[in-house]
Amino acid sequence: MALIELQDVSKLYGFGDATTLALDEVTLTIEKGEFIAVMGPSGSGKSTLLNMIGLLDRPSHGQYHLEGKPVARLKPNVAAKIRRDKIGFIFQSYNLLPRLTALENVALPLGYKGVSLTKRLKMASQMLDRVGVQNREYYLPSQLSGGQAQCVTIARALVNNPRLIIADEPTGNLDSNSSRLVMELLSDIHKMGNTIIFVTHNPELTRFATRVIYMHDGSIIHDEKTAVGRVASTARKVLYTVPATSEEDDLAGVSVLMKALPDKPSAPPDTAAKPKTRRGRTARRKRGGKS
Repeated sequence: MALIELQDVSKLYGFGDATTLALDEVTLTIEKGEFIAVMGPSGSGKSTLLNMIGLLDRPSHGQYHLEGKPVARLKPNVAAKIRRDKIGFIFQSYNLLPRLTALENVALPLGYKGVSLTKRLKMASQMLDRVGVQNREYYLPSQLSGGQAQCVTIARALVNNPRLIIADEPTGNLDSNSSRLVMELLSDIHKMGNTIIFVTHNPELTRFATRVIYMHDGSIIHDEKTAVGRVASTARKVLYTVPATSEEDDLAGVSVLMKALPDKPSAPPDTAAKPKTRRGRTARRKRGGKS
């Protein structure tokens, strides 16, 4: 039985002339243990797809089955419980509570399950140790680097031992070294049997995935299985066909643009100067001078 099954799922926002089609009859099956990258331009429906899979939103049309159960029949409180216990969310902007320490942020989901304070702080500390930032457990989010904050977010997503991890551009705000750290951490989590779905704009990050889905205008236009450690073939075309530009390229472009622009019309002759010349010549004639 597949973990996730979407059949002709569409999502509409707005009404009348203001209606926006975010997902357009998407059909998708995801098996347990897959590591899936979702790519596509901004506005292609990537985040909407993740929100749908993570039960943060519901389809306008079509069928969604999670572990064989139809999502449409789930009551709101049941869906909330599934999100809490079975799905871990990792966001680009971290979404850590600024007045809580890293330890308290990670322990927060356990509090909603009724776990005692002592036990949840112990479990949170162990999870921070697992992601390599236990020495920052008493730091506030503002005192953490971007990579450390994202590691805390991952620890919070994992503390309930979810079956599915959903990451919406988890490396979007990170430098290359921190991005590699986060993706290697997600890779280790995947090797332990978790199913991971993440959105990325970076073709290089498809090296960590076992499958890459490409979206455009709310539809899945390509679905590719790939070997771990290699950039997916379609992503490779994107990566190596985008020209790299430098400051010299920009200046050269400006130079070409200036040459292409029409010349400005020359200034009209100074008509005020001619009468002065005539007046000067007339005065010299009156004095008997040569012109």
